[in-house]
Amino acid sequence: MPFPIDKKLVVAVSSTALFDLASEHDLYLELGVDEFRKYQREHRCTIPRRGAAFPFIKRLLNLNKIYSEEHPIEVVILSRNHADAGLRVMDAVSHYGLEISRSFFLAGQLPYPYMRSIGAVLYLSTNREEVKTAVESGYAAGYVLPCDTIPSDEDQQLRIAFDFDGVIASDEAEAVYKESGNLDLFHEHERKLKDKPLHHGPLMPLLLKISEFQKLERKKAQSMAEYTQMLRIAIVTARNAPSHERLIHTLSEAGIDADELFLLGGIEKKLVLDVLKPHIFFDDQIGHLEPASVSTPSVHVPFGAANFGG
Repeated sequence: MPFPIDKKLVVAVSSTALFDLASEHDLYLELGVDEFRKYQREHRCTIPRRGAAFPFIKRLLNLNKIYSEEHPIEVVILSRNHADAGLRVMDAVSHYGLEISRSFFLAGQLPYPYMRSIGAVLYLSTNREEVKTAVESGYAAGYVLPCDTIPSDEDQQLRIAFDFDGVIASDEAEAVYKESGNLDLFHEHERKLKDKPLHHGPLMPLLLKISEFQKLERKKAQSMAEYTQMLRIAIVTARNAPSHERLIHTLSEAGIDADELFLLGGIEKKLVLDVLKPHIFFDDQIGHLEPASVSTPSVHVPFGAANFGG
């Protein structure tokens, strides 16, 4: 029997993160909302291209096919569009075979407060300022950067990559480094506190939910020789030894066991991501994301010391 929505893993996404509506947004900025709505109505039969968040959302929804009895994933569109302009969005949902039935069209109002109405653990948007305000207000939101290379549908496995500090964990350790500017002092601080788990960061609820499926997929792969694990989780962090122990202890305390852990210690993240090929990568530092987003769908989580000055 399908789960009720309050028991599901719920992700909210804006229409512009799910589909490439950049030219339409430019039209809105240049000519205003009335011309934008007119354009959307007149071009209803023109299907927009996939947006940067599409590969993640498509593969996330595919988990409902694997766990068809429970149907545990729900994606809800939270959009500033008017309802008439939203018709084109819902036509695109149907065209691409996305199992999305719930959508909120809010006629210019802020979407993210409705996360609590649906129990969403993540909101993805292409509106940078909106996301910043949402995170400052305690919502788990991410700004989806433009991506030149959208992964194809041929690969059905879902690979998710997370930074650690300021994303999975709080920014308390990151703030120590920012205050001192001394990497050796940071390592010494983390070595002394290696057995003390860090507080949870804004995307820990998402990771905890998604890791439930990762564990089920691992069991299937172990018991069925021909089965390919359809969900993999990677941690890609600038930490390295000796600050690795506190990271691992924090993950272990939360019951998280990443499929891949990359302790880069200054190696550019894009070099690893280009090999790993995740369908989405979350980081709190835009400096890591801008190079990566050329080839990897990337999401900025503007949280803590790296974004708000401590």
